[in-house]
Amino acid sequence: MTLTPGRAGRDVGPRSYIGPMLSFQKLDVYQRAVQFLALTAEIGDQAPKGNAALVDQLRRAASSISLNIAEAAGRTGKADSARTYAIARGSAMESAAVLDALALLKVLDEGRKERGMVMLESIVAMLTRMCQ
Repeated sequence: MTLTPGRAGRDVGPRSYIGPMLSFQKLDVYQRAVQFLALTAEIGDQAPKGNAALVDQLRRAASSISLNIAEAAGRTGKADSARTYAIARGSAMESAAVLDALALLKVLDEGRKERGMVMLESIVAMLTRMCQ
């Protein structure tokens, strides 16, 4: 998988890691979750003042996706892993709702919202399969 630096100059993906990678870092779903987190940082950097609560909620939900994917990959039981992947999926859904709210409030432009939704659609689809 080849990845390019994020718009805010943040390298995301396997090339941003130095040294060996853990198993979860090699997962496509984790890589996409990290890319989405980079997008949320860009959104937060460009959001006008007065929107800190929603921007913070977006960052926390986006962080939760990749963190729960990593946690699920470290679980030893299939049911326990599936439950933790489901939590990551819920965080992705929450992220989509925050993108909707930011767009409705005219804090987020349609282009960035669309980029985020495309990323989240892919993440949710992969996590849905991993939950089963």
